[in-house]
Amino acid sequence: MSSAPIANPSSAPREPEPWAAFLSYLIPGLGQIVQGRYGKGTLFMASLLGMFMLGQGMGDWSNVYVYAESNDPNRGPKTAGALMNRWHYAGQFWIGVAAWPALVQHFEVWVPGRDTYPLINNFQRMPREADVNILFQNSDKTPDLGWVYTVIAGMLNLLVIYDAYAGPMFPAITRKPDGKTDPSPTTQTKTEGAA
Repeated sequence: MSSAPIANPSSAPREPEPWAAFLSYLIPGLGQIVQGRYGKGTLFMASLLGMFMLGQGMGDWSNVYVYAESNDPNRGPKTAGALMNRWHYAGQFWIGVAAWPALVQHFEVWVPGRDTYPLINNFQRMPREADVNILFQNSDKTPDLGWVYTVIAGMLNLLVIYDAYAGPMFPAITRKPDGKTDPSPTTQTKTEGAA
């Protein structure tokens, strides 16, 4: 009777799946759900989107936006400068579709004669400075904590994207046919030598 170890098929290395990573970028956890890892995908989706929405709510729904210089006569999509003035969005961007209205607002703000847009209205549009000042004067540190939540949610989604791309990082475990784990090589050598 042979006691050769057999590999556990669930711990075999997986091929990278870029499409699953892209799905998890769009909606956190969607790539894991498509891969059949429903519990993990649902947990990621609920916790990260919940954290992102909670952060927006704490900031009175006005802390996710891309900076736009509204009084510049030569308005145009100056994305690099906008991110320098509102670096928070570089972290918020990674939450996926939930942060895209800010991009729509940033680039559509340059269309003359339009103040609001169908479906998203002023959602994630850069607020007026006077409104932000009033918000901060009339509240505690809750709005500051809100944008921190939104940035952390976006940055944590980078880990979710990597998990969907490369899969879980468990070491390969070998098992004997009787279901016990294979002993370490030093113990196996001593056992084989004694037999």
